[in-house]
Amino acid sequence: MVRTPVDSSALRSVGYDAARRVLELEFTRGGVYTYLAVPGRVHRELMAADSHGRYFVREIRDRYPYRRVR
Repeated sequence: MVRTPVDSSALRSVGYDAARRVLELEFTRGGVYTYLAVPGRVHRELMAADSHGRYFVREIRDRYPYRRVR
């Protein structure tokens, strides 16, 4: 999946597959995770957020099933 670099102290890059509704996040401290069944709205809001890290904690973490891919 192609990820877009983001300006964040928590996230290095963000990717999204709209057809599969899979969000892929690369964290600055290491690790790439995929989050499943994520609506496109959540991806758009994450990319537009003033703080990607705060949005992740508030709206994604602990809300969607995930797995570490790297």
